[in-house]
Amino acid sequence: MASETAAGTSAKQVVTRFAPSPTGFLHIGGARTALFNWLFARHHGGKALLRIEDTDKKRSTQEAIDKILEGLDWLGLDYDEPPVFQSDRAERHADVAQKLLEADHAYKCFATPEELEQMRAEQRANKQPMRYDRRWRDRDEAEAPAGAPYTVRLKVPTEGATTIKDAVQGDVTVQNAEIDDYILLRADGTPTYMLAVVVDDHDMGVTHIIRGDDHLNNAFRQLPIIRAMEEIEGNWPDPVYAHVPLIHGSDGAKMSKRHGAIGVEAYRDEEGVLPEALFNYLLRLGWGHGDREEITREEAIQLFDLDGVGKSAARFDIKKLQNLNAHYIREADDQRLAELVAQEIGKPGETSVLAEAMPVLKPRAKTVHELAEGAAFLFKTRPLELTEKAAGLLDDEARGRLAGLSERLSAENSWTIEALEATTKSYAEELELGLGKLAQPLRAALTGTTTSPGIFDVLVLLGKEESLARIDAQASPAGTGKTD
Repeated sequence: MASETAAGTSAKQVVTRFAPSPTGFLHIGGARTALFNWLFARHHGGKALLRIEDTDKKRSTQEAIDKILEGLDWLGLDYDEPPVFQSDRAERHADVAQKLLEADHAYKCFATPEELEQMRAEQRANKQPMRYDRRWRDRDEAEAPAGAPYTVRLKVPTEGATTIKDAVQGDVTVQNAEIDDYILLRADGTPTYMLAVVVDDHDMGVTHIIRGDDHLNNAFRQLPIIRAMEEIEGNWPDPVYAHVPLIHGSDGAKMSKRHGAIGVEAYRDEEGVLPEALFNYLLRLGWGHGDREEITREEAIQLFDLDGVGKSAARFDIKKLQNLNAHYIREADDQRLAELVAQEIGKPGETSVLAEAMPVLKPRAKTVHELAEGAAFLFKTRPLELTEKAAGLLDDEARGRLAGLSERLSAENSWTIEALEATTKSYAEELELGLGKLAQPLRAALTGTTTSPGIFDVLVLLGKEESLARIDAQASPAGTGKTD
């Protein structure tokens, strides 16, 4: 008869956990898992907890722990209790293994590494599943040599099936005979991941385990521990499982670095993404609410639930992230953006002029980097270094026209967009030129490039004195630039 876990929420307080291994950066899939757990807890008025699974001491680093915590903080994911470090709890894990052993839900396995390798070789030769053959499950310990090392293995039920009512995947059933008697304690007495996770989830009061669907098989291996401890102690309820499909690249292939599988901090530092944009984008990777794309943090807490999570893999698309980031840049506070740009360009004392420039810089930018590039003209020193294209615009004829324009602009008493535009257009008409023929050389003289915010915005932002100085530095003293 199939045994089951109940999906959904109950009267008991919802408790979720995010449990990264600090063997590398917080990648995009891990960040989404963290987000879904956090949102589910917040939506149901529950608790969101954090556990650092640092039992792999050879590969776990303090640098990785710091990066994970920094990335979560940057995304605005706060936790209701201090992080639990799994490595601090080895004694508790071993205690549970001992209880399972005493209650005959586990046993000592004295198989040597050589014997196990021979077993696997025979299974490979016979094209059998690679699975421990339970050779010590029912043997007397006295048959082992005195003082021989042993592992502790779980006695997994061999009959029947287990069905999980997964909150995302639906009903999933596995025959119990397909699960081997895996190790709980290694020969050196250290707990395995499979044991540690179950004990920690129980002790932290976790009610809902939301994680990638690559862990779905683990659920069927972890449930026997939970149910054995329920029989021994009581108060070991099955959690609700929700296994979320993984993230693929835009081409449908497994996510890799070429698709953007980089640390969360790299989206901030290298891609120039705002945290609210990545938050929103991760939310929409595999979860939806109608056709809505732009969802605020407050709305996400209100709307998020597991019934909105899809069953198929989500596709990561960096262009969609950049487009969403452009939206949030346009919505962001000018002073905040000014501080970000000032930090990037090494001008921490220039936030006031940058804040003033943001209304004309924001509509053109998809990233903070593009904001910084757009603002670069404000801090250039004379003589401006011209790009090749900009230099190509400043032939003798153009330089003559700039000289004539400088005369007219220097007489301008109202240094506003409207007044400057009127004066420039009037001069262009006098020369019988389209405005572009005058504006492009003017842009080159003012910014050193061929792209910038609107040319009259540039004049206003630079101010009269600096604008005229830049124009005069490129203008020809020869005259008006009129042609015969």
